[in-house]
Amino acid sequence: MTDDLKAAAEAWLSEDPDPDTRAELRALLDSGDTTELADRFAGTLEFGTAGLRGAVGAGPNRMNRVVVIRAAAGLAAYLKAKGLTDGPVLIGYDARHKSDVFARDTAAVIRGAGLDAVLLDRPAPTPVVAFGIRHLRAVAGVVVTASHNPPQDNGYKVYLGDGSQIVPPADAEIAAAIAAVGAPADVPRGDDWQTTGDDLLNAYLDRIADLVPADAPRELNVAYTPLHGVGRTLVEAAVARAGFAVPQVVASQADPDPDFPTVSFPNPEEPGAIDAALDLARSIGADIAVANDPDADRCAVAVPDPAAEGGWRMLRGDELGALLGEFLLASRPDGVAACSIVSSSLLGKIATSYGVRYVETLTGFKWIGRVPELVFGYEEALGYCVDPAAVKDKDGVSTLVRVLQLAARAKADGRTLLDLLDDLAVKHGLHATDQLSARVEDLSLIGQAMERLRATPPSALGAYTVERIDDLSQGSESLPPTDGLRYTLSDGARVVVRPSGTEPKLKCYLEVVVPVTTDVTAARSDAATALAAIKTDLAAAAGI
Repeated sequence: MTDDLKAAAEAWLSEDPDPDTRAELRALLDSGDTTELADRFAGTLEFGTAGLRGAVGAGPNRMNRVVVIRAAAGLAAYLKAKGLTDGPVLIGYDARHKSDVFARDTAAVIRGAGLDAVLLDRPAPTPVVAFGIRHLRAVAGVVVTASHNPPQDNGYKVYLGDGSQIVPPADAEIAAAIAAVGAPADVPRGDDWQTTGDDLLNAYLDRIADLVPADAPRELNVAYTPLHGVGRTLVEAAVARAGFAVPQVVASQADPDPDFPTVSFPNPEEPGAIDAALDLARSIGADIAVANDPDADRCAVAVPDPAAEGGWRMLRGDELGALLGEFLLASRPDGVAACSIVSSSLLGKIATSYGVRYVETLTGFKWIGRVPELVFGYEEALGYCVDPAAVKDKDGVSTLVRVLQLAARAKADGRTLLDLLDDLAVKHGLHATDQLSARVEDLSLIGQAMERLRATPPSALGAYTVERIDDLSQGSESLPPTDGLRYTLSDGARVVVRPSGTEPKLKCYLEVVVPVTTDVTAARSDAATALAAIKTDLAAAAGI
């Protein structure tokens, strides 16, 4: 172990207020675990447009109380420098390891800086804070959450007073303010913050209940899992207030548990994550199965499908996005529909068919949520904004209620969500999507793959000719620069390749459009074959 590494670790020990991480770091020093120590002190956990996210542990490259205290102090300094002091900072948290501690540290630092702080009195879904910022006229919001990341992680998400997540240049300005913060012991702290609980939660729930008209059908048998997260209590309350029968909940996943013991990865997109919900759905003869991710800002849906293994299948994020888009845009609202560039192009066609304006954004609700006059927005990673006038972010609770409304109406008409998807395929062509992703241990492999694709671009992918390549790092009139490549293929197909913003993954998003006359089943088969061929060629081109 080098003298510099040992000195850095000892210095950290002297300022860490958390006995747990101090003990952890002392054990690493005593055992001489140079590899682990070097990783923890290799750099500083970077504050960006996703805020902070990383494994909980000691050291500047981990999530811990030192990092959080500095982040809160930097945020407070930024708000004061911008004159954003006429309102509180609203602070929420999920049920992950240390979330409550990090939230209280944030409230203490905000108060120590002379700003008002309002702390939720219990773990709650992330969209409660996105709602509460505007409801309470807050100047900013913080949610301590790592969303659907692995159990060892936690994170720190920041919103400004418009209720949407930070984007450049605010992220860089907050990061600079954080870098200027000194020792944690020198950061002033107060203990007189306010708390909020039932009043805010009731306002949020009432808003969701009002989405469903009094005369809407409500007969539906629902299976639900919160995936060991914080969604259950509010979902049950929201569903009941909207007039539906309370869902039957997967007992083994009903209560918050930061270790997520029944799933290998607490993300409803991951294979196997909602298997327990599907087992429950089969056992009770459910009409639909729904799931939230751990902080309940995403919503996943599965439906009976005789053609699928086990008789059920999960809808793709783009499929649910199209269903909700058709449902919400058919009334021809005066506003804008939006989705990210990696989501299906079908939403644009649905919007056009109803005379609704449509835009594409970069990936992430930090971009979708701030689209002016937004009436509906989604991204394929199970994030949906169905009531942007109240929540300018993805919201798995209000989305779940909207899904029940749509499914109950279809059931009352003697139809299913799959029937509605077939209707869209006949009307607009079958838009089939898939994803190729590569998880890596060595992050440099992602950069190498992107460099390979830029240096040797493919001229064809599967049966499709590459007609145009947009290097998204160059930006455009409608999109700011981001690391990514977009391939426009023949016959309406497209591919987008980008590094994940929250995980060590290279993600590739594929879409083909197959014309449909009456035989949707044949079109789905043709689309699956076409997507598989694109995936094979793209993997070879990227070297993944």
